[in-house]
Amino acid sequence: MTTALPQRTHTYRFHHFDSTRWDSIKIRDDDILVCTSMKSGTTWMQRIVALLIFQEHPPAQSFHDISAWVDMRIVPLEKVAADLEAQTHRRFMKTHTALDGLTYHPQMKYIVVGRDVRDVFMSLWNHTSNYTQPFIDALNNTPGRVGEPFPPLYPDLHALWHDWINKGNFPWESDGYPFWSHLHFIQSWWDYRHLPNIYLVHFNDLSRDLEGEMRKVAAFLDISVPEALWPSLVEQASFETMKANAEELLPGINQIFAGGAKSFIHKGTNGRWREVLSEAELKECDAAIARTLTPDCARWLEQGGPLP
Repeated sequence: MTTALPQRTHTYRFHHFDSTRWDSIKIRDDDILVCTSMKSGTTWMQRIVALLIFQEHPPAQSFHDISAWVDMRIVPLEKVAADLEAQTHRRFMKTHTALDGLTYHPQMKYIVVGRDVRDVFMSLWNHTSNYTQPFIDALNNTPGRVGEPFPPLYPDLHALWHDWINKGNFPWESDGYPFWSHLHFIQSWWDYRHLPNIYLVHFNDLSRDLEGEMRKVAAFLDISVPEALWPSLVEQASFETMKANAEELLPGINQIFAGGAKSFIHKGTNGRWREVLSEAELKECDAAIARTLTPDCARWLEQGGPLP
């Protein structure tokens, strides 16, 4: 943990996103940013935040449409910036960029969601296996791509694991290829967890006590919820309800993922890696964690629970 404020020391530019796009967004005092590396509950937290903001008055657009992934290269930056500027409700955006790639705004509220690296990988395998060819083409052919193209889909889970856990996409990362580092991402936020506008939530805790965690998020965001509304909001935020209403919640996602929204919102369960990853592969995971995470961060990322 450091007493200094976060500084932007890296630029993340490659096939998926460009962290410099944030320079074109005018930050408001009440903005909310949902921050995850990948497959850690991003959409889940966006849904929770949307429910807390709008409560019994949902907007005409889905939360997925109005909660912009600013860094993503495919949507023209001018449109993203204009759409965000036109929003009159409290804005909530998302990022997959590590804190060292962002300009820190003391007035913004950051919600960071963590998840065990092995569970992330199992979800990632489902995620990337369902990429459509038009989406891969968009990643590679949208003007402005820096670096090598996104590679062809991996033939099997173990081939992806080998690269993902042992190779980085940037010189300061040692895992995450062909995406970005899950471990570096969480450590970058962990180091500043003491700041009053950075709040860390764990996927396990959301799974164990959704209502309790939603109440904590509401308190962090200074949002008041009438007591009578809580049962409905919690039910709407449950993984089961989100999957049942996936097409409504994530319109247009079938252009990116084969199988559409229900493929994107897959299982939401932990521990599936125990039946898949070998002892040697798990040792590779331990080595990657030791390279990047402090011991306290590693414990929290695996288990969740109260922050030290």
